[in-house]
Amino acid sequence: MINKIFDLFSLSQRDLLRDLIYRRLWTSILISSFGAQVTMLALPLTAAILLHASPSQMGILTFMEIMPFVLLSLPSGVLLDRVRKLPVYIVGEITISLAVASVPLAWWLGYLGMTWLYVVGFLIGMVNTTAGSASQIVLTQIVPRDRLVEAHAKNALATSGAEVAGPATAGALIKLMGAPLALLADALLLLTSAVILRGIHINEVRMPREDAHFWRDLKAGLSFVTNKPLLIALAMTVGGWQLCYNAALVVQILFATRELGLSEQAVGLSYMGMGIGTIIASVYGYRISRRIGPGPCMVLGVAVCGVGWGLLALAPANNWGIAAFGFMLMCFSIGGVLIFINFLALRQAVTPEAMLGRMTSTMRWLILIPAGPGALIGGWMGEHLGLRYSLGFAGACALLLAYIAGKNPVIRGITALPTLSKQEEMQQV
Repeated sequence: MINKIFDLFSLSQRDLLRDLIYRRLWTSILISSFGAQVTMLALPLTAAILLHASPSQMGILTFMEIMPFVLLSLPSGVLLDRVRKLPVYIVGEITISLAVASVPLAWWLGYLGMTWLYVVGFLIGMVNTTAGSASQIVLTQIVPRDRLVEAHAKNALATSGAEVAGPATAGALIKLMGAPLALLADALLLLTSAVILRGIHINEVRMPREDAHFWRDLKAGLSFVTNKPLLIALAMTVGGWQLCYNAALVVQILFATRELGLSEQAVGLSYMGMGIGTIIASVYGYRISRRIGPGPCMVLGVAVCGVGWGLLALAPANNWGIAAFGFMLMCFSIGGVLIFINFLALRQAVTPEAMLGRMTSTMRWLILIPAGPGALIGGWMGEHLGLRYSLGFAGACALLLAYIAGKNPVIRGITALPTLSKQEEMQQV
């Protein structure tokens, strides 16, 4: 499979990876994803093992990463529609690299504590609010809209390569160097990603409107989303999933280290299950979406995640429990890919170019409003009732959400990627 990815001569003539610009973007995603695997393990392990964080503190750490989306998404969307997106994306990669590099520096100086991690988490969330939205728009500037599901599936395949090799490598780095120092690897990889992105040339012509007004444009973005039943249905479905996901996320490292007794390296090896799941969903997700439709494919993804969380909540604290932990991670990645390759493509397909920044930021704002409460609920339940209750809550809610979304005629009726009319595409809003 790896040979198939990198041997361009074996690709079909229409394969997106034959496009030099997209291939450069794809490579950047692959490299930054390896770095993200280090941070995904090293940051919570630093909190859980080095700083002995409680479940509630882990919930607050996740909440601090989410809060900037709620506070800044809407105004950042207005600003993104007025500037070039690629430079924002590049500056974001560099800023996050500096933020994660500050953790080992603080540890070396003796200042590292949960407050420092909260600040780093908030800064990462703040950058992702703008640069994350910009990166999604950059894709639409490179790839034709009718191939967006395919592009998101290939991006997920790039991520899957990192998720297979990344966790084991991250676990080894953490064991060898300690969790804080391992974050230096992410900083270096993000800087490499930024250098690759600088080589991309996009002819983005900005045409400032003389009647542009910040608050009126912000309101126009909100109105655009709220007047489209499809976007509202997507936001409700993925927002509900975010609540479940964050309730499980805040306790899963604690569950692995305290309930199952896994070492840092063993946790990294377990996370390879996530990479396997991403590969499976990346290879077959586009086919599933074409066969059953983007809407039903999203519902299937939510249900698969719910099964994984629910089974881990019931798993015994032995080798079967360790296997269940890896299986949960695989289910999460399969479900997440099935959800997001369709969610991202659908919302981009129905939005004119002039509204992409505001739509993207508004949708991210809507889906992440429930994420903060989800993290706090998961942390509270884990501390006061037990870690299994947080996982059980996430699993049960996800399965209920899948049932409700499957009954929604708007979601159920999306059997193909919609297209914009010429009039809608030329719309300047």
